[in-house]
Amino acid sequence: MAITPASDGLARALREELRRAVRGEVRFGAAERTVYSHDASNYRHLPLGVVKPADADDVRATLALCREFGVPLVPRGAGTSVGGQALGPGAVVLDFRRHVDRVLEVDPETRTARVEPGAVLDDLQAAARPYGLRFGPDPSTHSRCTLGGMIGNDSCGAHSVAWGRTSDNLHSLDLLLADGTELTVTGPLSPAERARLRERPGREGELHRALQDLAAANLGTLRQGMPDLPRRTSGYALDALLPERGHDLARAYTGSEGSLALLLGATVRLVEAPAARALVIAGYPDETAAADAVPALLPLRPLTVEGMAADLIAALLAAGRRPPALDRLPAGECWLFLEVGGADEPEALGIARELAQAVRRERSAAVSVVLDPGEQRQLWAVREAGAGIVTRLPGGKEAWPGWEDSAVPVERLGGYLRELRALLGRHRLHGVPYGHFGEGCIHMRLDFPLTERGRLPEFREFMVEAADLVVAHGGSLSGEHGDGQARSELLPRMYPAEVIDLFGRFKRIWDPANLLNPGVLVDPRPLDADLRFTGRDLPLALPYPQDGGSLLKAVHRCVGVARCVDTKSGVMCPSYMVTAEERHSTRGRARLLAEMLRGAVPGSDGAVTDGWHSEEVREALDLCLSCKGCAADCPVHVDMATYKSEFLYQHYRHRPRPASHYSMGWLPLTLRAAALAPHLAGRLLGSPHSSAVLKRLGGIDSRRRLPDLPGETFERWFRHRVRRARRGAAPVLLWPDTFSNLLDPEPAKAAVEVLEHLGFAVRLPQGPVCCGLTWVSTGQLGVARQVMRRSLRALPPGLPVIGLEPSCTAALREELPRLIGRAAGDVPGRVRTLAEFLDQSGVELPALRPPLQGLTQVHCHQHAVLGTAADRRIEARIGLANQVPDSGCCGLAGNFGFERGHYEVSVAAAERVLLPAVRAAGPDTVLLSDGFSCRTQIAQLAGGRRAIHLAELLRRAIREQSRPERTFR
Repeated sequence: MAITPASDGLARALREELRRAVRGEVRFGAAERTVYSHDASNYRHLPLGVVKPADADDVRATLALCREFGVPLVPRGAGTSVGGQALGPGAVVLDFRRHVDRVLEVDPETRTARVEPGAVLDDLQAAARPYGLRFGPDPSTHSRCTLGGMIGNDSCGAHSVAWGRTSDNLHSLDLLLADGTELTVTGPLSPAERARLRERPGREGELHRALQDLAAANLGTLRQGMPDLPRRTSGYALDALLPERGHDLARAYTGSEGSLALLLGATVRLVEAPAARALVIAGYPDETAAADAVPALLPLRPLTVEGMAADLIAALLAAGRRPPALDRLPAGECWLFLEVGGADEPEALGIARELAQAVRRERSAAVSVVLDPGEQRQLWAVREAGAGIVTRLPGGKEAWPGWEDSAVPVERLGGYLRELRALLGRHRLHGVPYGHFGEGCIHMRLDFPLTERGRLPEFREFMVEAADLVVAHGGSLSGEHGDGQARSELLPRMYPAEVIDLFGRFKRIWDPANLLNPGVLVDPRPLDADLRFTGRDLPLALPYPQDGGSLLKAVHRCVGVARCVDTKSGVMCPSYMVTAEERHSTRGRARLLAEMLRGAVPGSDGAVTDGWHSEEVREALDLCLSCKGCAADCPVHVDMATYKSEFLYQHYRHRPRPASHYSMGWLPLTLRAAALAPHLAGRLLGSPHSSAVLKRLGGIDSRRRLPDLPGETFERWFRHRVRRARRGAAPVLLWPDTFSNLLDPEPAKAAVEVLEHLGFAVRLPQGPVCCGLTWVSTGQLGVARQVMRRSLRALPPGLPVIGLEPSCTAALREELPRLIGRAAGDVPGRVRTLAEFLDQSGVELPALRPPLQGLTQVHCHQHAVLGTAADRRIEARIGLANQVPDSGCCGLAGNFGFERGHYEVSVAAAERVLLPAVRAAGPDTVLLSDGFSCRTQIAQLAGGRRAIHLAELLRRAIREQSRPERTFR
């Protein structure tokens, strides 16, 4: 929304009052409003501001001030809502994640836990695990979804067929009403308890009397007008107020999408977790056959009955690498994932075999039983990534939420799917169905024409017909994700007018002033309004072939499933893991870029309107390490490193650049010049005074130690060495990257010795070469292209190209064709890492004597672009018992960690996992890292420990083999 002078004054006044009253963070700037203007839905609403409360008192103070100023308030967890219920135009968004996020207590005796609303589900599971307990509901976003968000949406997950929805696992809720009243509501009550609550003084008694009277006056409507099915999450759960259900206020509140009261805390019930699990996978010819098979399997009480069609696998393979565990899928075009549990592995296996036999008897389906926990995790990861994977259909078309999670009685699921497929055909729409077949709930994203404003009536027409179809099957518009703006308008098609009227009265009893999340469930906004897809492309320098040449389409890949805000594992997103600021997440940066392109449309209401000169976007991208973790780990492969290069190129085009872009971006040429007089350059760098001056002029943080220069470059050593290659040896080309040639030649020297020992003849390019990465990462794309083209002229044809530095090797494989297109020729396909080359060549490798323990820091670009499977195989062959921490980026990331203003983030990223692991490693543990940046970070921050390249480890093994009397330490 464009802020008018009046509302601008209101915003300023409210902001200042909040800053005085709240200990947490108060953010009303354009960047913060932008990144909170989206969730995982199709909608965009600019809030007035964002509050990140430090504690429950901050929540109370924020509510009081919003009530005083008449400003709506929207509670928010991880922001993964697909219906638009975590948004509010002109509202204050209350983000519970950062501080009001504790698991307060786990009581194994009562099997309960007390949590704050911002507590993440995985944290609750970790706290309950030592007692053999867990929280039953487990949505696919379990690594980042909050308990408050799960209660707001009545979340379910794969195991709800066994353990129920969130509403089935609640003991009590601590609530804050819009007028400031606090009360605790519980599950089913006896008549005497209900009578006592009616007599409570003040607003609490008034609330209980009004709710009990509402139910008593409408018993017939509530009993007959509310569909009875396990996955009904559309509308308010008013039937929970019926006397035969104990006037269950906790259940009635759950699924209200933040529209009734704010949640301050909850006591949840826990279930016993099976000690061992097995996974039965049943293959069927299509999804309707799989759906038809489900009712006969439910009496066998599996823990999960999840459906996944071949389209989902095709979309996964079109987007990235094939998980090896897919080989365990039996023949078929749709699969049911049937998990069972037991007290131990033999018991779980026995139950799984009985279930597999039942599957074969019922439908003659193909069946596999997977017992290995690692393979089970891989297969479940495919299912959990579904919401992201299917945003791009196998053919590359974009698909969107909207008709996301409809649910029908399970015995009608097959028929519903057949008719839904026919409806899609009539509307020329396509989607990939998957979901909770055991409870009749189907997830499906469709290629709605949402980016074509002239075709939006087609979107509305389909949504209305789809709503009528699911109601005709006795189903619910939503079976898991709630209504929000996407489906609230359709509720009158599911419920009779009397129930819709009761929804309004129910909302007003709780929130008479309509302060909390207005426009959700009651008095909804149109389902085809406020769409987030407005925008146009500005002139671009990079091709974006997977997105039709459009940066707008590229940033719209982000649908908000928020894998990037999981701070516990993976490479993505190192700066967010440190700052926990939404604008520093991959999702937040994508939102800012989308807002920048929205602002390029004349007359738009974009909050970011300076185009490529936007300071909000520049600031958010400044802490992007260009690690490429998102390109691999994001389910939809948002490639923020590429978008950052584009932005930097456009932002600084014909403008002065930061000093570090010259000192670090042009480092290959600077180092070549220094190599002409290495001793003089070494003295300059070694002098405290001259080093300080160089760092100040170069935009380098004063706390960073500049790398030492070698006395001799690798290329010079190579020219003067004694050649040991045997006659007739197969030639290979070793790429002398800037780091291996001019900063740390030992890995390259070691690689030459290893390759020659194994029977290869090593050659170098016929002149200086560079992959151009330092210019790419600083957005100097024109120079990068020139450098790449010149380097290609120095390469002889046909030879395999072995890269030692992962970032340079990845650049040759990925950036080279991206920047110079067909001029790259066959070079990207000839590029191999040393491990890949040795693994593919099948040569016999020396074994370490004795076998050693290793600790490896994987370079981010290797993780994202090259992969590490060959490295692990090589290490196993030579006898290295290796540990690879899930540590993400080392934090140095080429130029990033050296640049002024990045030191704290760089060090904090290293301190998350990498440095503690290095310090804990024994003195005999070999520290391995192929990346120069990673080795530098370890050398500078890990108290003198030194990491080596795989080539150096192989060289040591070869030398040990020839000197058996020595022991490697």
